[in-house]
Amino acid sequence: MKIRIASWATAAALTVSAVVAAAAPASADPVPGSSTQFYAYCSVDLLGVPVACTQTDQAHASHICQYVLTGVGLGLDCIQRSAA
Repeated sequence: MKIRIASWATAAALTVSAVVAAAAPASADPVPGSSTQFYAYCSVDLLGVPVACTQTDQAHASHICQYVLTGVGLGLDCIQRSAA
């Protein structure tokens, strides 16, 4: 798995994405063994940093995310799922 944590500038943009992700579809799957992580499909920038994430089911997820507090507010910490 590749770990990517959003930079401060991206964290501000992800705050908006976090609000969108909070409106989870009914088909969203929880991550087994974690009450704070969720499956998400994320668009990534050229550096591989997630820039827009939406909660989804396990079959369609590209990342596993959780909300984190940053210096500029609420952001996302996402881990890219392995291709296996």
